[in-house]
Amino acid sequence: MTAVRFNAKTHVGRVRKLNEDAILALGDARIFVVSDGMGGHEGGDWASRTVVDAIAVLPPDLEPAEKLGGLRRALQEAHATIYAEALQRGAVMGATVVALVLSEGHFGALWAGDSRLYRLRSGQVELLTADHSLVAAFVESGQMTWDEAGKHPQSNAITRAVGVGEELELDKIRGEIARGDRFLLCSDGLSKYMGVAEIGNALRAAPLEMVTDGLIQVALDRGGADNVSVIVVDVV
Repeated sequence: MTAVRFNAKTHVGRVRKLNEDAILALGDARIFVVSDGMGGHEGGDWASRTVVDAIAVLPPDLEPAEKLGGLRRALQEAHATIYAEALQRGAVMGATVVALVLSEGHFGALWAGDSRLYRLRSGQVELLTADHSLVAAFVESGQMTWDEAGKHPQSNAITRAVGVGEELELDKIRGEIARGDRFLLCSDGLSKYMGVAEIGNALRAAPLEMVTDGLIQVALDRGGADNVSVIVVDVV
């Protein structure tokens, strides 16, 4: 069994009164989740909580090969619940999600929206996810970097979210893990304030016990206009 250590924190930020982010860290199951309720829409906090609650009740004894499928099913169930509630209210409701599963020398991740997954390996940081947002097309066409996209006026306009639209489309990435890998899951309350290289510097510089506080503090010092959530997972 892969040995992991983790540190998970969420903060309301300096501007908003309500934290619409929700986080989940299941150390024994090796499942970690960040979900960000859609700002400016009804029930964002309820939507993000629905996402993590659906994952929290997954059977703890799932075989490694079944975990990613179980995660996908849980997200589809959350999508159906949020979508039905939105229809009943006549409103748009939804939440982003990024979810990481570690098992038997491998990782798998599913995501929708602009919550992100990074990996620090051998001193090099890599953004493993690609935002589902209006500005993502500019990045994919080479017109700007992800760091530049975060500063674009439409950076908050996401094109996928759990609970929005009849069908939920999730992207997936899988790969091997190695001892010393450090993963970061975060909401855009962090990534809008820190570029990829700067995040890499922060992940390299701090021990696990301090790294989440340090990352959140940067977001707060630079305005903290959004809720900010951070989970750091070390493979040991």
